[in-house]
Amino acid sequence: MATQRLPEQQLKIGVAGLGLIGGSLALALRRAGHKVTGCNRSRAAAEYALVNGVIDEEGDVTRCDATFVALPPAATVDFICSRDWGDTVVADICGVKGYVEERVRALRPDIKFVGTHPMAGKEVSGVQNACADLFDNASMVLTRNIYTDERAYGLIKRLVKDMGFKRLVECSAQVHDKKIAYTSQLAHVVSNCYVKDGEIEGCLGFTGGSFQDMTRIAGVDEELWAELYLINGQNLIKNIDNLVARLSEVSSALSAGDKAALVSLLKAGREQFAAGKNNSFQGRDITTTLLK
Repeated sequence: MATQRLPEQQLKIGVAGLGLIGGSLALALRRAGHKVTGCNRSRAAAEYALVNGVIDEEGDVTRCDATFVALPPAATVDFICSRDWGDTVVADICGVKGYVEERVRALRPDIKFVGTHPMAGKEVSGVQNACADLFDNASMVLTRNIYTDERAYGLIKRLVKDMGFKRLVECSAQVHDKKIAYTSQLAHVVSNCYVKDGEIEGCLGFTGGSFQDMTRIAGVDEELWAELYLINGQNLIKNIDNLVARLSEVSSALSAGDKAALVSLLKAGREQFAAGKNNSFQGRDITTTLLK
């Protein structure tokens, strides 16, 4: 069992939306020694979180030191913009950042808002699958713009470290959405499309690690991911088109029986993968910090 960490100062943190990610945020914050107030749209999840120690109390999250809103994008904007937050720092955890940032800025410029995206998850959902160590050794992306309140941003950075994240990535919402279309959304699209081939029937006994890796994230929550895809459609379409072009090159080489072309394509992919793994993504638009 993970040991409780001692914070510099105990804070009261709110979590709105007690699913897998919201519940894991709450557990990680409690492990760090903070007091967590939670709320959820369904009573069952809120009651489970309270009974099982995911949160300290159920209640108003608008009068905390900081509150994480763990809801789908449109629901996140509605939740944030329809409440009086006082001096509470508000952070969303949506998988798209530009949309939320722009809407909150347009509708409620008074809110001390910070965009975040924890780069961790599971194939399963629900607060019953939440765990305090989900974010250990994971990356957290924070987005900022010229309107970002520096005190609020500093508080969220502190909480990121408290929750056990290994890497802090700082960038604009636009850079985040471009990168996430490739690293997350495209991967989910490919996995979902891959399993639609009729050959998946009767595969038991023929599958190894490569099949498991390709299909692990095929069972997405279609309502949530459709919303994410549409919001970030411009970036995602470019990635899909690029992938289709690369697949067509392989198909053409196979159709022509051209081993030299196929070897060349495979070599190019291997070399680009190796080069990409060694890229720290440190640059003008992205700052990466190791937290431990």
